[in-house]
Formats: sequence, C-alpha cells, structure tokens
Amino acid sequence: MNAVLTLEKPKKIKSPMNYKSCFDVIGPIMIGPSSSHTAGALAIGAAARKLFGGTPKKISIKYYESFADTHKGHGTDFAIIGGVLGFKANDAGVINSIAIAEEQGIEVEFHEMSEESPVQHANTACVTLSDDTHEIHLTGISVGGGTIEVKYIELEGFGVELNGPLPILIVINEDEREMQKFKESDLTINSVSRYVNHDAALFAFDLDTTPMESVKDELLSLDDSSQIILL
Repeated sequence: MNAVLTLEKPKKIKSPMNYKSCFDVIGPIMIGPSSSHTAGALAIGAAARKLFGGTPKKISIKYYESFADTHKGHGTDFAIIGGVLGFKANDAGVINSIAIAEEQGIEVEFHEMSEESPVQHANTACVTLSDDTHEIHLTGISVGGGTIEVKYIELEGFGVELNGPLPILIVINEDEREMQKFKESDLTINSVSRYVNHDAALFAFDLDTTPMESVKDELLSLDDSSQIILL
C-alpha cells in the first residue's frame, strides 16, 4: 500500500487559466488542426515519454469523452504517438508518427472508452508505456492552447495523484535525507507530497515555474542514487 503525507501546504493554487501570454490561449506553433486535441495530445505523449525514460515497445492509449469521440478526425492519434516518440509540436514528422512507430516495431493500441473520464475532464487520455523491463501509466488532460495537466501516474510500484498543472518534479530514492538538497535548491516549490512503497519513497514537488536549464542540470547531478523526472 502507498502512504501519502503532504509535507507542505500549497502557497497558492496554480490554475490552467493563469495564462502568461496570448499565445497560451491561441496555442503553440504546431501541426494542426487543434491546439487541444493535437498540441495538447502531443504534450501528454511527451510527458509519458519522460516518465518512461525513452521509447517503449508498446503504447496503449485509452480516450475518454471528447477525445474518444473526435480523436481520429482531430489528429489526436498521430499527435500523442508523436509525443511518445519525442517529436516537437511543429515537427512535420508528427503526421507520420504512427507509421514511424510501427516501422520501429512498436505496438500501438487505441481504445475509445464509453464511460466518463476518471478525472472528470472531456479531453482525457490514459497512456500506458511498456517494454520487457518496466511499465508506466500517465493520465493527462488537455485544457486548451496546448496546455496540459497530469492528474495521475504509476511507476516503480507507486500510484500518485497529482494536482495537475506542470511543472512537477518527481524524485524516487531510498534515502529521504537526500531530499534536503532539493529543498535547498533554487526552486519555487508550492508543495511537496511524499509516498512510501516498502523501502523506497517518492516525492512529488509541485513547482511554480519551470526551472532554468542550469537549475535542471544541477538537479539531475545532485546524486546518482535517485530517479529524477521533470514533467
């Protein structure tokens, strides 16, 4: 069983409606047709790729509500697979991502779910990536303008409910004392949640803003005993 303990209450609530510019509403430079169903779907796939740590051998996607109804016509399928393969939103190769995945021997499955979204949002995709050694699950929603939220993840035996808005820093280790390094780093942390699974602990840091590249490099080099993922 996972145990969860909130270590620090949020200083403020991040909202997907707190856009920083008009481009957050219009959407990113992208392969169309829809920022919600295409760019947002690609971002969900890209987040799943980060969580998995590379390219999987199998991709299984469950669509709910609006995504289930319109994924074929709105390009959601090739977009989300493109994200899993590591394509950018404006890469012309996104359109051919399903064929590219199949050429690489990757098994791809799409499932249209008839029930309501498990996270109560019309644009919901549940992505499962796997190979011979490990499997991850990510439930994401597309909230408009290419912006997404990650609501739930499963990896390394942990099941983690998240606040949603990115960025989120995930750290897994067996020595909780190492967490002090992250708390003392140059990050604006809204809250930290701790999950325990046997001898390992997972910490989910809800960050206010995406850290600079130098800060990200510093985080990833803090120690070699932790699994560190920045969504």
